[in-house]
Amino acid sequence: MSASDSSSEGRAPTSARALAFFQDRFDLSDSSLATALDTALERRVDYADLYFEYTTTDSVSLEEGIVKSGDRHIEQGVGVRAVRGERQGYAHSDDISLESARLAAGTARAIADETSPHAPVAIASSGAGRDLYPVTTAPTDVPVATKVDWLNEIDAYARAKDPKVSQVMASIVCQHKHTLIAASDGTCVADVLPLVRINVQVLAADGSRREVGYQGAGGRFELEDLRDPARWQALVDEAVRTALLNLEAEACPAGTMDVVLGPGWPGILLHEAIGHGLEGDFNRKKTSAFSDKLGQRVAAEGVTVVDDGTIPGRRGSINVDDEGTPSRRNVLIENGVLVGYLQDRLNAGLMGVEPTGNGRRESYAHLPLPRMTNTFMLAGEDDPEEILRSVDNGLYAVSFGGGQVDITSGKFVFSASEAYLIENGRIGKPVKGATLIGNGPDVLTRVTRIGHDLALDEGVGTCGKDGQGVPVGVGLPTIRVNDLTVGGTEG
Repeated sequence: MSASDSSSEGRAPTSARALAFFQDRFDLSDSSLATALDTALERRVDYADLYFEYTTTDSVSLEEGIVKSGDRHIEQGVGVRAVRGERQGYAHSDDISLESARLAAGTARAIADETSPHAPVAIASSGAGRDLYPVTTAPTDVPVATKVDWLNEIDAYARAKDPKVSQVMASIVCQHKHTLIAASDGTCVADVLPLVRINVQVLAADGSRREVGYQGAGGRFELEDLRDPARWQALVDEAVRTALLNLEAEACPAGTMDVVLGPGWPGILLHEAIGHGLEGDFNRKKTSAFSDKLGQRVAAEGVTVVDDGTIPGRRGSINVDDEGTPSRRNVLIENGVLVGYLQDRLNAGLMGVEPTGNGRRESYAHLPLPRMTNTFMLAGEDDPEEILRSVDNGLYAVSFGGGQVDITSGKFVFSASEAYLIENGRIGKPVKGATLIGNGPDVLTRVTRIGHDLALDEGVGTCGKDGQGVPVGVGLPTIRVNDLTVGGTEG
């Protein structure tokens, strides 16, 4: 939805509301922002920016049939960055005021050791732009009592599904973040970012055996969107189904196998094993397995990988990144050929390319880094059922838990939380303990079939990098990967 679309419904666009929030509450005018930036530029600095944040977060958790914990907190502050070449000075304060911004700017500019005259900064607030997540009610404004009642409904519904369900754990997490970015190039943009997430974990027991099933969902939309019983009950059904399935799972054999990855959340493997290696900082420093490979074939024909921060309502979507650059749809690998990297402002400038809208940070206390938004492989033309039938014996991985990847070598290890053996072209018995072991640049060359069933995950991803976590999305169609190493527990 565009800003004009939102306005036509009688409501100011997100960017305008965010600007008004900071101007009214903290008396931050265009002239005061320019003054703080002038302070940062008093020494020889190429670029400076201010990042203001005011975030409200609340969470409520249920366990053992009762709501055991609740939390609500506000995080606010300003971060000031001064950039000279590859060097960045950064300082931050938890006080949102002109004086704090000026003090932080003075600290940040200390990266330079020579004075240099500069033209006064001219700031012009911009209220234009897209509106990917217009909400009427902030998720943190929904009464706690409503969330507690909802958790009790989830608990009762899950326990009634099957007598083997012995424990239910659920949580609702809501966030409402206001941001304002002002920079020495005249940029001045603001945003209001809602974020909701529901998590359901079920413990099933059969004799002495106990297994867990998990499902979650979320995104940048109204909390009420998840309150529809058809929506949350489907999540509980899936968590219960997975827990009961794991009670029947057998130990996974180990060896080299053809592997079929299911649609949706298995895209986390693409995110970790491929996506991080395509971030600009790793490639500028030549520490990625994909460094200096632009224009080269790095995947099988038909493999196209996209990072798209413009999908309405998605967990990883952003109107603008945390440097004020509008998000966009970036094609990274096109038909098997590497065509681009994900860039923030600093690394793009040093590499002589344009920023891609991927400069992201966890909070005002952190420097921006090139990060993913919603990363996925585009659909192909194959029938997913036919892809399964094409494998005589192998592994079908439907969902993943934890994983590790080495950016420099590209080597990865991922644990499957739901997987099945493929026996004579059909889905066989469920197995547990399956791990996929491989190399990011190599695994894409082993893709031989791509389904037409692209799906994005349910909206639960959080990406970690350099100690910072940001919300992301992943996606994948059903794909076949030949000769992948599978570690198992069968002994």
